[in-house]
Order: sequence, then structure tokens, then C-alpha cells
Amino acid sequence: MIIFGTALLAVCHLLGIFIGDLLGQALGVKTNVGGVGIAMLLLIFARLYMQKHDKLPKLTELGVEYWGAMYIPVVVAMAAQQDMVAALRGGPVALLSALAAVAVCAIVIAAINRTERRSEAPASQPTLHDNPLLTDAE
Repeated sequence: MIIFGTALLAVCHLLGIFIGDLLGQALGVKTNVGGVGIAMLLLIFARLYMQKHDKLPKLTELGVEYWGAMYIPVVVAMAAQQDMVAALRGGPVALLSALAAVAVCAIVIAAINRTERRSEAPASQPTLHDNPLLTDAE
């Protein structure tokens, strides 16, 4: 059922927040460090594990997919709450880590695009218009 997908998300979210709090305490900061991201990873791994062992009915999978898609706005909303000015005042580490993350993402995307195989499509006649009424008139 779809409700099981929601329950799975809730368990992953609670575990992610707990682990994020522990990680924040271990790093010496008074905040949650990556709890939502950890929760999303837990949700992905749980879904893959359940699919591999045939324990994920289709309706439960739909619930997991729905809430997985809803996680992106949640992450954006949580990131909007962060104090960027204080982070930048704390030193150049925040700026350097942001630039490094962007650079790594660009490199990974470029590598993925280069490994993609392109299919050779036959050259077709150019379409001068897309109006079917004009096609009949020609």
C-alpha cells in the first residue's frame, strides 16, 4: 500500500535526522549536518534492497517514488533556512567547499556525458512547418 511507502520515508527521515545530529555533535557544531541528505540516501538504499529481495509491492513503490520526488523541495526549503552570511564570515572554507562541490559535479556530469553512446539517426527531411493544414495544401 502507498501508506507503507510513507512509513518507510518517515523511518528513513527520523534515522537521517538522528544521524545528522550525531554527525553535527561529532564535528563540534550545534546543528544537524546532512540529516535530510542522509535520509534520502537511506530511502534509496531501502528501496533498492526491498526491490532486490521482492519485498516491495507496486503500491508501496509508488508511495516511495512520490515522497522521493517531494524531497527536493524539502531540501531546498531547509537550505533556505541556513545562514549564508554567517558561514561566509566564518572563513573561506564555506566558499571553497561550495566551489569544489560545483567543480566535482561539473566533472562528473562531463564524464557521464562522454560515456554515453550516441545512436546514429538517419538524416531526415527538414520540416518547414508543423501545421497539418499546410501539409495538405502542398
